[in-house]
Amino acid sequence: MLSRAGRGPRAAARVVLALALLAIGVYLGGHPGWMPASIRDAFVSDSGGRLVNDVLDTISRDYYRPVNRAKLVDKGLVAMVASLNDPYSHYYGPAAYRSFLNQSNPHLSGIGIDVLPDPAGLRVVDVFPGSPAARAGLAHGDLITAVGGTSLAGHTAGFASSLIRGRPGTRVRLTIRRAGRTRQLTIVRRSIVIPVASDRLLSYRGVRIGYLQLTAFTSDSGSELRGDVQSVLRRGARALILDLRENGGGLLDEAVAVASIFIPDGTIVTTRGRNQPTQVYTARGGAISTRIPLVVLVDHDTASAAEIVTAALKQRGRAKVIGTRTYGKGVFQEVEPLPGGGALDITVGEYFTPNGENLGGGGVREGRGIRPDIYAPSNPASSRDVALGVAERTVAAEAR
Repeated sequence: MLSRAGRGPRAAARVVLALALLAIGVYLGGHPGWMPASIRDAFVSDSGGRLVNDVLDTISRDYYRPVNRAKLVDKGLVAMVASLNDPYSHYYGPAAYRSFLNQSNPHLSGIGIDVLPDPAGLRVVDVFPGSPAARAGLAHGDLITAVGGTSLAGHTAGFASSLIRGRPGTRVRLTIRRAGRTRQLTIVRRSIVIPVASDRLLSYRGVRIGYLQLTAFTSDSGSELRGDVQSVLRRGARALILDLRENGGGLLDEAVAVASIFIPDGTIVTTRGRNQPTQVYTARGGAISTRIPLVVLVDHDTASAAEIVTAALKQRGRAKVIGTRTYGKGVFQEVEPLPGGGALDITVGEYFTPNGENLGGGGVREGRGIRPDIYAPSNPASSRDVALGVAERTVAAEAR
């Protein structure tokens, strides 16, 4: 995402939904400011408010069983946002909003891995240095097929991940499949800090290359990455690889901060919205030398803020892009906390690259994204990172 600050009978279901939507008005009447204008007008007019109150009074008095008004309102808000047919806009109830906030919390208890769903379980795509998983020998490409005695086949990634997480000091037993062989590992969970930015030095035919990975655009991620860039340059890197694969985006300001590490001046991105003034974001200064070769690694999961950075580096002639076509998200959202602990996360505008392009498909549809200069697919199941090899070869040639 990109942000500036994912049964009864049919007739009864229709009735419940209709009543839920009506019940929204009681709540929204006191908080109309954050609603879209068309919805606000429908729900907070005097006649509409009286109608909603009359209906709720009738339900409360005459419905055959007690009705929880708060739950009706909560479900109605979910249905209202869903009616926008926007995959990026959501209403979060209090519990869901707490979970949403925890997604960006770098302090978690677990074993220190990044995974992707697989029909047979979870595919390991990254192991955090120094984590319990790293010490146990887990590696990129490993397939986790069971946790304890529970097979992960056919389960969601969220369910599987919840089995692996747990209190610090507790043990978890994983069944791992690697190169056709199956083994079991017992790992002690501990509190870990998930790195947003990481770096290491690579060498390709005598050329030192700084490899920089950024997994999300969260608060201060630009500063973290800048520190990593300076670190690899001090250690002798003559070229850089910025890996934005599987980076789904985050904060717009952090995208500008990251692009400003490499672009000395000029436009990074422009935003426009129906109720938002047009705003041009420019490089903030302090960029490294433009003589240092740079390539960017992307895939179809590179989206939003990650696409802003990729497009700016490509269109400003600062970097070659290697990988596969990016996701193609051309809109941004704002998160508005609500009374009671919930929040509204809705699309409020579109963004445009330095060349004036919108990467989306018109509105909130997935668009064409960014086509790489050099096509190189990634395979999470492979122990060999082919796309990274292409990036090394390409950027090393520019450093000679």
